[in-house]
Amino acid sequence: MERVCFQLQVKVERIEEYKQRHAAVWPDMLRALAETGWHNYSLFLRPDGVLIGYVETPSIEAAQAGMAATEVNARWQAEMAEFFEDLDGIAPDEGFLRLEEVFHLEDQLGRP
Repeated sequence: MERVCFQLQVKVERIEEYKQRHAAVWPDMLRALAETGWHNYSLFLRPDGVLIGYVETPSIEAAQAGMAATEVNARWQAEMAEFFEDLDGIAPDEGFLRLEEVFHLEDQLGRP
């Protein structure tokens, strides 16, 4: 499994609504994420709007392509785009900044 961590910036004035939307994600969106390889997917939000996402997937490229092929993702991304800064017309699920993994406990524990 590939572990992917990413960052986006939520507009500070939209944080509460963003949290409300994610407290009740559409059931068809949840199913699409699970079916396209988004596992152990979590979002973390700081009070200043910095959003950190984490997902485990066999391939982030395949997971993104799978979601891009769904109608529900197009609707969700269109609605969510207005919550973010600095995307310049790119969908949030394609415009995130991927963070480099520099430590993983299990990897180091498994070393000889």
